[in-house]
Amino acid sequence: MTADEAPAALGGVSATVREHCARWDVTCHTYSTLGLKLYFAAEGLCGVSLDARRGPQVHSDERALVGQVPSELEQWLFDRAESREAFAELFYLPGAEPGSLTLGVVLCVQRAGDHLLTRPVFLAAEAMDDVYHYLPREAWAIF
Repeated sequence: MTADEAPAALGGVSATVREHCARWDVTCHTYSTLGLKLYFAAEGLCGVSLDARRGPQVHSDERALVGQVPSELEQWLFDRAESREAFAELFYLPGAEPGSLTLGVVLCVQRAGDHLLTRPVFLAAEAMDDVYHYLPREAWAIF
C-alpha cells in the first residue's frame, strides 16, 4: 500500500500529521482518530504502530495484542515460541521490549496513568533483521 492509497483503505480518514524522517527516509502518517501511525518508505507501507488506548484491537492466535499487560503478553510470546519449537524467533529491543520474528511485531509499551500497556509495532518481513534501525526512534519511544 502506498501513502496515497491509505486514506481509502481507512474509510476516507486522512492523516492528521505527516512527518518525514530524513535519516530513515520514512514518512510517518498519524491517524489520531483511529489510534494508528503508518510508516511509509519509497516502496510503500513499512510499519504500523497502534495506540494502546485508542487503537484498533489486533489478535494473533486468538490473543489480543493491543492494550494488554506487557508481562502477560511477553509470557504468551515465550509460550507460543516454545509450542512451535521456534524459540530463536524471540528478540528484545534495547529498551527490553520483546518481539517476534514470525509475527513481525515488537510489543512496545505506552503509559496509561501509572500503568503500562502494550502498543504493538508491526513491521515488514525485510525489517526483521534490524528492527531497531528500520523506523525512526519515536516509533519505539514510551509515551
